[in-house]
Amino acid sequence: MQTDVLGIVMSGGRGTRLYPLTKERSKPAVPLAGKYRIIDIPISNCLNSDVNQIFVLTQFNSASLNKHIVQSYKFDMFNGGFVDILAAEQTPDNADWFQGTADAVRQSIKHFADFNVTYVLILSGDQLYQMDFRELLKFHIAADAEITVSTIPVSADQASGFGIMQIGHNNRILTFREKPKREELTSLRSNLPDVAPGSGGPREYLANMGIYLFRKDFLIRLLTESTAVDFGKEVIPGAIHKHRVYAYLFNSYWTDIGTIRSFYQANLDLTGGLPQFSFYNAQMPVYTHPRFLPGSKMNNCSVHQSIIAEGCILTGADIRHSIIGIRTRIGGGTTIKNSIIMGADYYETTDKLQENADSKTPNVGIGNHCTIMNAIIDKNARIGDNVSIINAHNLQEKDGENYHIRDGIIVVPKDSFIPNGAVI
Repeated sequence: MQTDVLGIVMSGGRGTRLYPLTKERSKPAVPLAGKYRIIDIPISNCLNSDVNQIFVLTQFNSASLNKHIVQSYKFDMFNGGFVDILAAEQTPDNADWFQGTADAVRQSIKHFADFNVTYVLILSGDQLYQMDFRELLKFHIAADAEITVSTIPVSADQASGFGIMQIGHNNRILTFREKPKREELTSLRSNLPDVAPGSGGPREYLANMGIYLFRKDFLIRLLTESTAVDFGKEVIPGAIHKHRVYAYLFNSYWTDIGTIRSFYQANLDLTGGLPQFSFYNAQMPVYTHPRFLPGSKMNNCSVHQSIIAEGCILTGADIRHSIIGIRTRIGGGTTIKNSIIMGADYYETTDKLQENADSKTPNVGIGNHCTIMNAIIDKNARIGDNVSIINAHNLQEKDGENYHIRDGIIVVPKDSFIPNGAVI
């Protein structure tokens, strides 16, 4: 039975820090874990929580995201559920695009105001986590909250990148500071005795996860009476002294996939024996576009601590601590370490492969006798034979021809061509 909740997934940001993966797609449309897209995470969390009426708000580079949603999420006519796209639009009343998260929801009120739901759940489209929103709803109702903000404990090293809050009796939010400076953190420390320390030290600060629950009528009134454009920067800080705003404490795995480094690390962490985020949880499955691909074929390969998605053809490759995406072809004698190969959107036909051979054009995939380390190879890339993608000069940042380096990680964009013998 569905809950009395409408889900709204914010997916309109430019994703500039994930460039070049966001050169031709929005951040939520970036491939994840070999076969998924980032947007599949919040949508799956909704469906697993009986929230089956979902709007996805889009704006920049949305074609790929729109196509994925249309192909992936289809409901029968008796279900009553949907995952629909609300694209930014210019109207006679408003000639502006979405100016921020709150403004995006405000401009979309006309599309959901008449829905027969009591609550509206606002989610980010670019995070990796598993949450049962039914527990969030129970907390919201028990606290008699007007706004509930999902929070997660973080260390001092992380705190300056988030909205940080302090809470009082029954988790009511008393203070909210957006991205405080390091010297401001002392006054924002929270007493969280049951929270285990993280890799960055004690997790003494409550961070905003960008997940908000409102009563629908309250949300509509709040936004129509305000000109605030962003929930985290304006709406929540402005509401804590006027309304009942509470913090829901979440203490499981959660990461914001905002940069090339965080995206790279979140993916490779999935290859661990017991990863913090599991795609193998039968109670919380992650849904995506069903492609009906054959099982992967591996001939004389050595594979260690890696994920191989379906539909791959690997011949004589040595693959270690890597993710190999759908329809990937890898040639003989190739070594791949600590890398993400996103795969391909299509198979090349036999005739096309012959045409490539005649014109000495590399096939889609990875050629023979290549070495790829600490890299992200986006979809449909053509990597020739004897190519070394190893960051030979140990650079941290660079924009080259058909490749970019971000935080020491080499990124080969979608549809790129790397010729035989190239060294990067």
